[in-house]
Amino acid sequence: ADFDAKKKRKVAEIYQALNSDPIDVAKLRRMAISEGGLLTDEIRRKVWPKLLSVNTDDLPPLPARKELREDNKDYQQVLLDVRRSLRRFPPGMPDDQREGLQEELIDIILHVLKRNPQLHYYQGYHDIVVTFLLVVGDRLATALVEKLSTHHLRDFMDSTMDNTKHILNYLMPIIDQVNPEVHDFMQSAEVGTIFALSWLITWFGHVLSDFRHVVRLYDFFLACHPLMPIYFAAVIVLHRKQEVLDCECDMASVHHLLSQIPQDLPYESLISKAGDLFVQFPPSELAKEAAQAAEAERTAASTFKDFELASVQQRPDTVLRQRFRERLRGEERLRGEERTKSILTKPRTNRFVKLAVMGLTVALGAAALAVVKSALEWAPKFELQIFP
Repeated sequence: ADFDAKKKRKVAEIYQALNSDPIDVAKLRRMAISEGGLLTDEIRRKVWPKLLSVNTDDLPPLPARKELREDNKDYQQVLLDVRRSLRRFPPGMPDDQREGLQEELIDIILHVLKRNPQLHYYQGYHDIVVTFLLVVGDRLATALVEKLSTHHLRDFMDSTMDNTKHILNYLMPIIDQVNPEVHDFMQSAEVGTIFALSWLITWFGHVLSDFRHVVRLYDFFLACHPLMPIYFAAVIVLHRKQEVLDCECDMASVHHLLSQIPQDLPYESLISKAGDLFVQFPPSELAKEAAQAAEAERTAASTFKDFELASVQQRPDTVLRQRFRERLRGEERLRGEERTKSILTKPRTNRFVKLAVMGLTVALGAAALAVVKSALEWAPKFELQIFP
């Protein structure tokens, strides 16, 4: 009963903020962040546009489906991703209703991309868009997603992954501020930050199975700085500190543990913790450490390119040898033939295992890890998918 009373009070406060003139956006932000978030989808439909300062009075009409899809370079990829998105729709939804929504989902994505040619589609984008579609319907979702894509998600929508990697580089400095022991353990394991990639670029929509948790996080992220999702990612790792420290200190084990996100997280306390950390260690203070992390990761930063090469039916060890040869030609020509020989005859150096494991989990999901650990052998063909 106490909970209900609290909820009623909160609903009243939200409507008060919505009805004041001018609308009290600062208060709406506080409501979205504080316990329970915006409570209902009905309220979200009213508040989300305010958090993104989208004017709902004159939403542009949606273009005709046929003309959107003709000659659209992204259509095939979007279609594939949306067809795979079954589990993002409420269980028990009738097939025809879901298929209708999937068509709307494709339209929204293509519409935003067509209107903003500077934006590039990425796998996982549809996980964000479907959340908006299910909460606010297609017309409003289109306007909100367009605003979001040119602001919060802008870094993920570049033609390269450089900015996304840059954001991932904030993860370790945040962990270091709170728990140097966990940070050092992860550094020793050389686990990197790729395990958090799908969390970050889908705002956790891809990895959480309960829709209520997803929209609760969206309330939080929409009300906050665009880097908040990486603080939330750090808080999840810190929440699991004991599991991490009990893990074997190697890349494969730690990556495997962290990439399986527990579904029963204490969301409210993690949200307030992430907010606290953001205030304590704002991005401006962490920028220097993030840049250093980027320096240290230069070697691993080519992971994606390596595995794109590898997926063109080459064995990754061939790719890696090729890279070693390129590097050797440059920096290490002076150091004589012996060193060259030893590096090329030992492609299973730590870095190789690291690239292999990262690349494979990125490519095939965590199921591939067992294979990597035992044999480091590949089937010659695999599709580069960031998501299982």
